[in-house]
Amino acid sequence: MTPLNRPIRPGLLSAALLTVALLASACGQETPEQGASAAVIDNDRCMDNQRAGTITFVTGYHYQASVSQLEVIAAEAMGLFETLCLDVEIQPGSGDVMGNAQLVSAGTAHFTPAGNEAEIVQANERDHEVVGIATYGHVPISTLLTQQNVEHLTDLEGQTLGHQSMLPAPVEAMLVEAGVDVDTIEQVEAGYDPSVLPRDQIQALTGFRSNEPHQLDAMDEKYTEWLPEDFGVVGSFGVMATNPEWAEEHPTVVEDFLRAVARAFDHCSENGEECVGYAAELDEAGYDTEHNLKVWDTERELVGGSTPDDQVNGYIDLTMTAEEAETLKDSGELDSVPDLEPLFDPRFLEAVHVATEVVWPGDE
Repeated sequence: MTPLNRPIRPGLLSAALLTVALLASACGQETPEQGASAAVIDNDRCMDNQRAGTITFVTGYHYQASVSQLEVIAAEAMGLFETLCLDVEIQPGSGDVMGNAQLVSAGTAHFTPAGNEAEIVQANERDHEVVGIATYGHVPISTLLTQQNVEHLTDLEGQTLGHQSMLPAPVEAMLVEAGVDVDTIEQVEAGYDPSVLPRDQIQALTGFRSNEPHQLDAMDEKYTEWLPEDFGVVGSFGVMATNPEWAEEHPTVVEDFLRAVARAFDHCSENGEECVGYAAELDEAGYDTEHNLKVWDTERELVGGSTPDDQVNGYIDLTMTAEEAETLKDSGELDSVPDLEPLFDPRFLEAVHVATEVVWPGDE
């Protein structure tokens, strides 16, 4: 992917200027210096946002209450996008990350979550031009569940491991780090029912640490969970992606989309049940609100635990990204690690914060 010719806009300066723009009065209202704060963004910015038309967000997997997904659903339900003159349409995805990336690359959709930063790299390697604009979780979300008689990961040699579509890179890196000969493990697609593990149809199962462990706990089944970071493996989750050319054409839309998402994240962190309820309203099938609340609580806690106090939620650390990309190289999925700077752009997220606080119209 050819690096785009992007202007350099220091984050704090941009944010400071944006604060003035957001709080400047519209239609003759008083400025903050006069003792009042504006309730809406100024007319010019509002018109810029409206010119973008309908903005399509494709979820990663249906209406699951995952980070980088539930906040968007909540922001729409709470009217936060409308406040910023954004017309957002939410469409459910089926779990096909590369398919969603292809939609964004083609301009059919405008935003979608990627499971991790490695998937941004993989998408671009497949000529799906997308750019990561926020990374919320800085630990692997992938996990490996085994039966309790597995005392060492090398015990899995000669056994059967189930996954949803492919062995996640962090899990493979963990197995290699533990000295496992991965080629001796039989890998099968196991679907989305984790009960295949306690039924001994497989001896290990990959999953998401916010999902399958909670499902097995609800079944009162016993298992052992292996976390990649315990073996020194880096990873990420909850990455927001967009089309780089479209983002350059509509920078205020990208900024204000992330602004609303940040505002919703803060709200949902304190009001998880309310926000999960918004997702349940969109789902036409039976929606397990109790389980989805566990998904949200687990992931938001992982975001908080992996985000330094001096960074905003969603910050991008290209040093960690490079380490994550190395796992793709080590597994043979990449011949070499590409230039990562054009694939991740923190400017939009930086522009909506002052220090670590999101700037919102009407806030003083």
